[in-house]
Amino acid sequence: MHVRVGTPRFGEGVLIGKCRGFIPRWLAGLACTAALFTSSCTKPASTPEAVAIEKTISPEPARVGPETINLKLSDATGKPLTGAQIAVEADMSHAGMSPAFAVAKEAEAGRYETRLDFPMAGDWVVLLHIKLPDGKKLERQFDVKGVRPN
Repeated sequence: MHVRVGTPRFGEGVLIGKCRGFIPRWLAGLACTAALFTSSCTKPASTPEAVAIEKTISPEPARVGPETINLKLSDATGKPLTGAQIAVEADMSHAGMSPAFAVAKEAEAGRYETRLDFPMAGDWVVLLHIKLPDGKKLERQFDVKGVRPN
């Protein structure tokens, strides 16, 4: 293992960790400069976490059979989010049951509605697969505890 004390002279390589290879000093400087420019010149993207989702299920408490799920999507300022595509998937909290699927349609600006059929009593997890108008994807989930038999 080579260990050098002091600063390398121009054109010399810089040893990296325990490896025996080296990177020319000018190449390491170029890589660092490029990394600074690419990270500082990019505009921060809006994050899907800034999307607020309110949900209601009716009738409540949930029962086996069709339930209506209303979703209200809004941005960080509270403005309704229109034009989203929402696929809904419901899975039982235990293994062995087939999932239920639905698609939520926009009923009015920022409010989406779907009918989801719970085929069995018990605890369910509802997954929302959301594609925002700008193409970004977002996934959220919520629990529906104690779906009752009819």
